[in-house]
Amino acid sequence: MAGGVRARKNAPPREDVLAAAMATIAERGLDGLTMAGLGREVGMSSGHLLYYFRSKDELLLQTLEWSEGRLGAERGALLSRRAPVRERLAAYVDLYVPDGPRDPHWTLWLEVWNRSQNAGPEERDRQSAIEGAWHRDLVALLAEGISQGELRPVDADRCATRIRALLDGFSIQLAVGLPGLRRDQILGHVREFLAEALGPDTAPPAP
Repeated sequence: MAGGVRARKNAPPREDVLAAAMATIAERGLDGLTMAGLGREVGMSSGHLLYYFRSKDELLLQTLEWSEGRLGAERGALLSRRAPVRERLAAYVDLYVPDGPRDPHWTLWLEVWNRSQNAGPEERDRQSAIEGAWHRDLVALLAEGISQGELRPVDADRCATRIRALLDGFSIQLAVGLPGLRRDQILGHVREFLAEALGPDTAPPAP
């Protein structure tokens, strides 16, 4: 018991551990993230890390939730700006699409979803909450544009589902490094789709 108390007192803040895990993924990829290596980064043993996170799967999921929390704050700031809906839609798309192959956030996202085949209901609910936040924000943005006459009247929920399916498909291809596919090409395809679905005035401007 005393050892457990000391471990809790000496452990670094949870956010420091998650930030270190994300930094390791960015620098060395998922293969470079081990419990022993992460422990050395934050001054904890791999046993202490397992005490707090129970498994590497849980560590990865919590790291994804932490990263998504930061993205969610950035997304909220972008979407709450006093700007035309089409400009905020462009910002949403730009934030959604990975920077390029091996984008650390998308690398982690893909790994967590791959491991989710063996996850329990609680873990699946947490993953669904991540997706739900992106979806709700997009639905609200589309609904605002429709109500203000900036966008063509569509079913905001159905349209958001299709937009995110398009973004997911392209983003996965870019994140895994599919040859011949560049980020600017993806944004061009998305612009065309949005122009067709919502009207020519809603397409995000070219980068």
